[in-house]
Parts: sequence; C-alpha cells; structure tokens
Amino acid sequence: MAQTASTMLPLGTPAPSFSLLEPATGKTVSFSDFQSAPALLVMVICNHCPFVKHIRQGLVQFARDYQVKGLAIVAISANDVVNYPADSPAKMAEEAKTSGYPFPYLYDESQSVAKAYRAACTPDFFLFDADRKLIYRGQFDSSRPGNTIPVTGADLRVAVDAVLAGRPVTADQKPSIGCNIKWKAGSEPDDYR
Repeated sequence: MAQTASTMLPLGTPAPSFSLLEPATGKTVSFSDFQSAPALLVMVICNHCPFVKHIRQGLVQFARDYQVKGLAIVAISANDVVNYPADSPAKMAEEAKTSGYPFPYLYDESQSVAKAYRAACTPDFFLFDADRKLIYRGQFDSSRPGNTIPVTGADLRVAVDAVLAGRPVTADQKPSIGCNIKWKAGSEPDDYR
C-alpha cells in the first residue's frame, strides 16, 4: 500500500473558497454556507482508500462530538472517477448514507478545490479558525491500517479543542498519511514541495 504525506500547507494560509455538488442531496454546498461557524474543518477523503476506511467510524464519531460544539465540517472527494469508479458521485452518495456521515460530502469534479488546498493524500485535514486562516493541517491520529494504535482522532481533537477555546494551536503538527489523490491524466499538479 503506497503512502503519501500531506504537503503541510503553510499555517496562516487563507481558506480557499469552494462551491461543489453534494451527491447525496443533489445540492450545491458553498464555502459561504459555513461563514458563521467559529472554526471550519475541510477534509479531503474518498470512498476506496484503505486509510480513509480505517478511520471512517472515528471520523463519524469525531463529527458528532464536535458539530454540536459549533465546528463546521465538510468532506471533499476529488479523485478521477473514470479510473476510480468506486469514487463516483453515485458511490459517494451511497458511502455518505451507509457510513452515516453527519457532514456534507462534496464532489470536486474539476479537482480545482483539491489543488487550491494543496491536498496530496486521502485523508488530508485542514482546520481554519474564525478568520478562516489555517491553524492545523496534519494527521487525524497515529493509527494506520496494520498498526495496533486505536483510532481516536487525538491529534485533530487537540487542535479543535484549542481553537474552540480560543487557545493557540501548537505548530508541532504531524503530516497526514494516506493514498495519493488520483489526479486526472495530464492534470497532476506541479510538485507541491
């Protein structure tokens, strides 16, 4: 199983805007829909990635724990669905329902949003404060397929707890690790580093 690390977008980066289809509802969900939230978490995930599958139920529990505290959460899939049909919008709608995702799961068909966030892997996490400046990008926790560390979301929970309490988030952040984003042929981004 190939592993790709997140690019670790510079802290303080403003959140890129988006307006994307939510396959489960057929509605368009936009960045502006979350403007009143004290913090916004953007997650780049997909259906078929074993790293995402490994933390899936932990993500659902995390979302349930933090949405009631005011955290806005949105997930985005940007994979090439021609070569990876398991990530198609229809399959995304099934995944959202089957897994009980309590957050919008959006389809980035053009892959432009994933590129704007400099997403590199699934899962990739981007936490923004009330001013929509990046304050955390990194791993959910240290659990990976095949290791014995339980899925808790510990790293992301510490960051969200801090931002919701108005405390600084530590800059000591570990990259997320996962499958590389499946870019469309000829649209692979230049080296992010």
